[in-house]
Amino acid sequence: MICKDRVVVVTGAGRGLGRAHALEFARQGAKVVVNDLGVARDGSGNASGGPAQDVVEEIEALGGQAVASPHDIATEEGAAALIATAVETFGRLDVLVNNAGFLRDRMLINLSEDEWDAVMRVHLKGHFLPLKHAGQYWRAESKAGRPVDARVINTSSGAGLLGSVGQGNYSAAKAGIVGLSLVASAELGRYGVTVNAIAPAARTRMTEEVFAQTMAAPAEGEFDAMAPENVSPLVVWLGSADSAGITGRVFEAEGGKICVMDAFRHGPAVDKGARWDTADVGAVVKDLLSQAPAPEPVYGAS
Repeated sequence: MICKDRVVVVTGAGRGLGRAHALEFARQGAKVVVNDLGVARDGSGNASGGPAQDVVEEIEALGGQAVASPHDIATEEGAAALIATAVETFGRLDVLVNNAGFLRDRMLINLSEDEWDAVMRVHLKGHFLPLKHAGQYWRAESKAGRPVDARVINTSSGAGLLGSVGQGNYSAAKAGIVGLSLVASAELGRYGVTVNAIAPAARTRMTEEVFAQTMAAPAEGEFDAMAPENVSPLVVWLGSADSAGITGRVFEAEGGKICVMDAFRHGPAVDKGARWDTADVGAVVKDLLSQAPAPEPVYGAS
């Protein structure tokens, strides 16, 4: 019960990773706002409250408390209403888990502007707006003298950290989420808020086709390394009071593995103290690269 009585918002919580997070938060004593539009894997189709309500009923069957949110979190009004739902229903907000998203995979030269915009909207804008409105709530609480011990867990991806062939739009959006998380960590810390990101690997609607092609299903009784429930303990712990002081970090989670990602850092450098001559740059850069670790390969690159 490490999140007993904490109030948690999880976006994209009707299925897959979001559903697993919502259920684990409930098992750990949290009150959960289950947000989901109930659309198709690629974001198409009419919105449906069914998936979110199903998860609410699962939580209630566990003896927990939850409420469904049908709001489109990639709109200013929807994101504001999402945060208001938590505060009006449960009296406050302690944790925001940004998880909602879908795929429109295509090689770059075939990627349409609409496919680019749709993925940017749900992933990047869909992280920014709930974070903005949650941040405004926590700032007001802090300025009113009420203690804030809040958490934000954003959802990036290995595609955002290393790149993924055929997913230029998704990779760019997920990389943007890392940058957004770092800025939010620096800006919101003064109000008692920590902000971290995860890069999960799991079998969901978004990834099931890939894993079906590359990984055999586990035999009965074997550990299912790709089950979305494997990621949730890390997310829930990051949402707990026990994670105080941990902020601005990115964690990779897959199966039984938790990894602290070591992203861009200042590496080997040469400072001439004056402008370089173009003819001299090549030798300097090649020497610096010989001292630096080689980049990890892009997913799907041959």
